[in-house]
Amino acid sequence: MKFSEFMEKWLYDKDGYYAQYKEIGKKGDFYTSVSSSMFFGGSIAKKLLKTIKEGFLTENSTVLEIGAHKGYLLADIVQFIFTLEPKLIQTLKFAILEPQYKLQEIQKRYLRESFGDMIKFDFFSSFDEITLESSFVVANEIFDAFACEVVKDDKMLYVNDDLDPYFDKLSLFTKNLSKRYGIENGEISVGYEEFAKNLSKSIKRFEFVAFDYGEKEARSDFSLRVYDKHKVYPFFSLTKFARDDKLEHNGIDLKSLYKKSDITHDVHFTHLIDAFKNTDIKNTDYMTQMKALVEFGLIELLELLKQNSGEKVYLNELNKVKLLIDPAFLGERFKCIIFRK
Repeated sequence: MKFSEFMEKWLYDKDGYYAQYKEIGKKGDFYTSVSSSMFFGGSIAKKLLKTIKEGFLTENSTVLEIGAHKGYLLADIVQFIFTLEPKLIQTLKFAILEPQYKLQEIQKRYLRESFGDMIKFDFFSSFDEITLESSFVVANEIFDAFACEVVKDDKMLYVNDDLDPYFDKLSLFTKNLSKRYGIENGEISVGYEEFAKNLSKSIKRFEFVAFDYGEKEARSDFSLRVYDKHKVYPFFSLTKFARDDKLEHNGIDLKSLYKKSDITHDVHFTHLIDAFKNTDIKNTDYMTQMKALVEFGLIELLELLKQNSGEKVYLNELNKVKLLIDPAFLGERFKCIIFRK
């Protein structure tokens, strides 16, 4: 099977990595901005409020999160809207797009525990269920979880039934994109075009704010890797191509991590922008996470916290926020990309 099919099975099969709820943060396999500080969601809430005040979106728009994990991010956004512009809680609608049924149930339970019956949340399993006039769409780390093909020179990666990878003939799709973006060694994401098309079809007018790691230009090497309990394993180090004997002796190989750990790769943002552009969706901004959160209003939120809480609370939250904007952690590695239709 093609590597993209193998990656889909790894992540999204009934027994795949994302089919079950996985802890994020210290007890999980990796950290995210959402798990680091509630001010990540707070900054996005301020961005939403600005978009409404500018008149691009209406006060009865739907705030839609795609791939919400447990629901922490949407809950943080709701909480900050309630703090900053409480009247909008009465007019805005809130929803999650989550194809995994078990995760939906976890999200429903968490949001019910957080807000009771005060706020109604809608849940969608696919874009086919969504028809919206106006929406603020947000996603954190979804594109790095899109399946990809892996190319090396004039071949692409396949995986046999014994989970042994091998290189063989390029598919036409992969060949065209590798040529278009000059990718001789690296990953080519599968699904950007379909995602953009479905988003455009389902929502008449929207602003889409997404955060992910990667670069605007394609890498000239392989970024494919596996995260397991905060350890990072380059994919090929787990295979016959460049197996690390030390890993093998510790019982760590591709088969031992398959469907039990996260597999990911860097986002190629130019490819992503082109996919949206071809669906007549405009890319309005691309910047580092650090720059985006500051522009959204992170500093103002911290000042507000300082004025209304004790020094201990403020310093505690400030230390968490530093993880979001620290260039050595999440600040530069992660990018924010914004689209409008």
